[in-house]
Amino acid sequence: MIYVYLANGFEEVEALTPVDLLRRAEKKVITVGVGDNIIVSSHGIPVIADTIAQEAPLTDELEMIILPGGMPGTLNLEKSDYVQAAIDFCMEKNIPIGAICAAPSILGHKGLLNGRKAVCYTGFETQLDGAIIGDEAVVKDGNIITSRGAGTAMEFALTLVETAVSEAERKRQYNAILCG
Repeated sequence: MIYVYLANGFEEVEALTPVDLLRRAEKKVITVGVGDNIIVSSHGIPVIADTIAQEAPLTDELEMIILPGGMPGTLNLEKSDYVQAAIDFCMEKNIPIGAICAAPSILGHKGLLNGRKAVCYTGFETQLDGAIIGDEAVVKDGNIITSRGAGTAMEFALTLVETAVSEAERKRQYNAILCG
């Protein structure tokens, strides 16, 4: 099971592209609302989450969590005790964490990027506390996958598919959505 955390002010493309491609790959993806089950995106689009954070258990069935960026979505994710607990759980169990745009700053503030290669939305580099800043669209370093922003959401989602399923599934998805 994969959780995609949604907080008010999230970036739509960064959240829903991974949901779409991971579900196409037949992964059980659950959107998790932080604070409510109706979450309003950074561009005013209401989305009904599958569940709310307090009802999303952290168990051995958890395969990955995804933190979309956007403002103030990233700040709202970071303030959530449930999101913080999920990050801690994933780090303890070496479960993949995907963070895109401003969301890698949440991991940086926790000291989780120290000595790791990471990317983020331009201007947030100082928030990555000790990270080796790259310029790629997506970077995977250990169990942490970071990406730059809305324009890299497709590459981010494909990397998440490869991580959760396989390189072959990534290629299948890539061809199925006519990227190649």
